[in-house]
Amino acid sequence: MSHLKSREIDGMSKEARESRLIELREELLQLRAQQALGGSASNLGAYKATRRSIARLLTKMNEDKE
Repeated sequence: MSHLKSREIDGMSKEARESRLIELREELLQLRAQQALGGSASNLGAYKATRRSIARLLTKMNEDKE
């Protein structure tokens, strides 16, 4: 799954952001499970990028509320 950039998030609708957030959280859950089972070092980059994408989405969603 590709990770999001701020420009991509700006072009999304509210519903698209919420659905993408759910997908990213599920991906993060899978990466955590792999890491707990002794996953390879390559998963660390995906784990970090997924966390950052979730943070970007949440930030933009909170900015829109204000």
